[in-house]
Amino acid sequence: MINLSVRGLSSSTTQQSLNKLFSEFGKVHSLTIVRDMFTGKCRGFASVKMEGHEAKLAVAGLNNREIDGSVVRVERQKPRFTTVKKRR
Repeated sequence: MINLSVRGLSSSTTQQSLNKLFSEFGKVHSLTIVRDMFTGKCRGFASVKMEGHEAKLAVAGLNNREIDGSVVRVERQKPRFTTVKKRR
């Protein structure tokens, strides 16, 4: 499973439209659009979880593509590492 970061989305982008778009490349296991707390509109970025080969196809097909009037960037999410303190 690969997590994809989608940035540069239009404020009019909906969960359904983005799900339909990514479904062209394979099964979408989860999709989360970050929304404004007060207006409910898209804040410009989302996270999508797909299988490895399907996620790579989605990146190749959707990165730097215009969606809803905005050019979006789709890339693999970078892992978040936490530091662990050593005990003495």
